[in-house]
Amino acid sequence: MQNEKLQKDINKLEIASKNTAKWSNEVEKSKYKTSNSESKIDRGYLGHKSAKMMKKSKVMEGRIEKAIDEKTNLLKNIDRNDSLKIIPIGSRKSPLILANNLQIKYNEKIIFSPVSFEVENGDRIAIVGKNGAGKSTLLNILHGVYPEYEGEVRLHGEKVSFKDTNDAIVNGKISKVHQETLVVKDLTVGQNVTMGYEPKKGIFIDFKKMNKDVDVILEDLNCNFKSSDLVATLTAGEMQMLAIARALYHHSTIISLDEPTASLTTKETEALFEVVRKLKKQGVTILYVSHRLEEIFQICDRATILRDGEYIQTMDIASTTRDELIHAMVGRNVAAVASRLKPSPMTDEVVLKVEHLCNENYNDVSFELHKGEILGFFGLVGAGRTEVMRTLIGADQRTSGKLILKGKEVKNGWNTTKALKAGIGLLPEDRKTQGFMNLSNNYENIAISSLEKYMKGPFTDEKKKIKNAERFFEEMDVHPRRVDYLTSNMSGGNQQKVILARWMATDVDIIIFDEPTKGVDVGAKAEIYRLMEELVEEGKSIIVVSSELPEAMGISDRIIVMSEGNVTAELTSKVDFVEDSILDLAIGGNQNEKYMG
Repeated sequence: MQNEKLQKDINKLEIASKNTAKWSNEVEKSKYKTSNSESKIDRGYLGHKSAKMMKKSKVMEGRIEKAIDEKTNLLKNIDRNDSLKIIPIGSRKSPLILANNLQIKYNEKIIFSPVSFEVENGDRIAIVGKNGAGKSTLLNILHGVYPEYEGEVRLHGEKVSFKDTNDAIVNGKISKVHQETLVVKDLTVGQNVTMGYEPKKGIFIDFKKMNKDVDVILEDLNCNFKSSDLVATLTAGEMQMLAIARALYHHSTIISLDEPTASLTTKETEALFEVVRKLKKQGVTILYVSHRLEEIFQICDRATILRDGEYIQTMDIASTTRDELIHAMVGRNVAAVASRLKPSPMTDEVVLKVEHLCNENYNDVSFELHKGEILGFFGLVGAGRTEVMRTLIGADQRTSGKLILKGKEVKNGWNTTKALKAGIGLLPEDRKTQGFMNLSNNYENIAISSLEKYMKGPFTDEKKKIKNAERFFEEMDVHPRRVDYLTSNMSGGNQQKVILARWMATDVDIIIFDEPTKGVDVGAKAEIYRLMEELVEEGKSIIVVSSELPEAMGISDRIIVMSEGNVTAELTSKVDFVEDSILDLAIGGNQNEKYMG
């Protein structure tokens, strides 16, 4: 009876909150209403009155929200028969999740050091650290992906050990929303949400109930699609909502989000954040993994930091600065991650000259690349930067224009093989599909572009491949230090290092980095920038294509700005690296203006 009374009180308060908000909005709208009379409307008076009423409404809303929270905290053992929504869970004496000395061994070698931490009910806790720190490993233990581990996990005070992800979902009420949502695009939203647990009518699926139940969840998530819609019609952001809906369908009280905004637009990201805030109010605990620190400060309550497979500390976000968080993650101060630490070794020697290059994706592109230079290319999506780079390495063909490499003009028939032999390498933006072979290990991927070095008669010298890879792993501080490890199982930052080692093994003179730090953490970014500096010191020349303006400004000697297939500016001096001006140029302002510095 007590619970029923509390629930009724909460419902009344929620209605009151909605009515207050509605009233507040009507007052605000009244400022802009027109009058049927000829008399002039006193906008100043109405604005002042509206402001006072808005302030009063906000106070009322605050009081109502506080009352809802107080009532909710008293609520116990509420049934969920009438709704699939997550109902707030009452406070517990013990933590929701308690992990003690979790570790994983491989061939008796510790690859994930003992980690202990706890998560309180309703937490929005970020799990952060450099690439390879152990974030994914930790989540995989909690989700039953790695059932073989040492230590213990307690859920609601009870020791648990999930044999697989399904066991974690069904019995632990723990679900994971992957960066790339796992869906069957030819099926409907409802079928994807309920897959394996469809409501039945006899031996047949009850599609009417399925769609009804799923639509309740989708409405609660403010989704603009229905259970009956085909998944193939959804955007990346909508697929993320589908994954959350799947978790709620299983009544999950713990949901982990692994790089959830990597493929989302700004609008979709905001919609996701609203859902996360709503889930917190409903008592759902969120484990949030992201390299984007601004998101962590925007959406999380606490951050648990891992470094090299070890637990470092848990920090309260409200009382933590960005620099403090970065220092905890990387173990050193990274005040200006993309800033150059060494003077530029750029010379007057031109190693690559591009004259009036054209194809269907860009028009009249001209620039020079100097020995020892880091040349930045900045622009928005669709500017044509990547397409220009693909032409330089022979993946795409030009319709007109000249390529002059080390003083010699490149003739027709230019292709990737010829580009490689001429000393040009590319680290592609999509490293998972273009950067390496998914089914090959690290030493094989490093050797793939220079196999002639490892030939022993008609066969390849595996020992030589391994020795070469070990040298790069040591020089570039790759983790884990296992050259026999599948590259696809490495973290994003370490995958980038493997691809870079591949090109360094070929002795290329020009290296093109296309979005080199996409999807990598701040520590890995700093390491990649330092590697770039070392390469140009050795006499290499680098082109960096980046959509991150601070990155382009910080690491580049000069910047080429592109917009809609055209070069809008060449910035030759650091004094011209002004963020607002560059952004204006990137959206098409000051066409063909050249800054000489």
